[in-house]
Amino acid sequence: MTVCRLCGSADLTGVVDLGATPPCERFLSAEQLDEPEPTYPLHLRVCTSCWLAQIPPLITPEDTFTDYAYFSSYSTSWVEHARSFVAELELAPDSFVVEVASNDGYLLRHVVEQGVRCLGIEPSVNVGAAARLHGVPTVTAFLTPESARAVVREHGPADYVVANNVYAHIPDVVGFTQGLRTLVAADGLVSIEVQHLLTLIEGNQYDTIYHEHFQYYTVASAQQALAGGGLRLVDVEQLPTHGGSIRLWAQPAETAGRPSRRVSDVLALEKAAGLHELSGYAGFAARVAQVRRDLLRFLIDAAEQGKTVVGYGAPGKGNTLLNHCGVRPDLLAYTVDRNPYKHGRFTPGARIPIFAPERIAADRPDYVLVLPWNLRDELVKQLSYVREWGGRLVFPIPSLEVVS
Repeated sequence: MTVCRLCGSADLTGVVDLGATPPCERFLSAEQLDEPEPTYPLHLRVCTSCWLAQIPPLITPEDTFTDYAYFSSYSTSWVEHARSFVAELELAPDSFVVEVASNDGYLLRHVVEQGVRCLGIEPSVNVGAAARLHGVPTVTAFLTPESARAVVREHGPADYVVANNVYAHIPDVVGFTQGLRTLVAADGLVSIEVQHLLTLIEGNQYDTIYHEHFQYYTVASAQQALAGGGLRLVDVEQLPTHGGSIRLWAQPAETAGRPSRRVSDVLALEKAAGLHELSGYAGFAARVAQVRRDLLRFLIDAAEQGKTVVGYGAPGKGNTLLNHCGVRPDLLAYTVDRNPYKHGRFTPGARIPIFAPERIAADRPDYVLVLPWNLRDELVKQLSYVREWGGRLVFPIPSLEVVS
């Protein structure tokens, strides 16, 4: 990477280098275990001109999202989060809602239930098909200014454009933002949810760095990205999702009002944390290294004591963690996941086998390493049965914690 993808500056400074890993969603079939597996550098840098944190675009969105392993509806808490969001929108009978990267219809199904017109734009063929099975109108496409114009020609502009957990996934930040601007009506609103770099740094959440996340936003850098595509940030909410996210509300620049007090408040938090200068990033790499050492020490000690450790979940973040730490099946026997798409497959790089969740109750392991730590409250309830045989849950982030 030689220049910032947002502002074009060559002033990029390394934040943390996680080595080389395979793309985190390329789960392997048994037949692929004897085949070569490509890996790519995973080095996070920050631009000292616009403060956009970023990794090089070594894979393309087409590589990842044409056939995708992540289905949003398998997270109960995430579906509830979407339901609450839709309930708070001021929808009228003639409203039109468009969601970009609509996945399996986890959010728009709540719009459909209200009888309000909506459309999902989803590039992954397999998850888009799942959305249509749930009655959610969905087109298979990546968002570009051109595809946005085609949608508007056929359906008209949207009162609300929603883009949850996708703004980090597109290397062409300006072109994607221009697509959002094209979709929204002059008096409409764009809502974007994305992980907040502030909580990523403060919470040691380095496992959310992976190749399909091309950039990592502060409100300051998001403000510049939105402006580059013709949108103005007018409000921001801090959310607990994904370990700490921001919901950005934007309007067309030519019709938008002044930013709310909440925008200046969060910008002040970022400045106080040093994220608008290099000081806020100092020490992050050392804290990441400590997470690695602590997890490996725990797993090695458990193995030497004859204890069984298995995983729960096979999220992208888990694959960054397992590969960075060098965990293999001798330390983590297997992991389980609610998504049947992953059953019988193996995690990329680490090649940990993936089974259905029922395997845990059948095997009664001593420890369960929870890889989607961001769903802690939901999963502590789901895994409460582990206590029946004295098993314990292990959370690796922000620091190693073993709980009963």
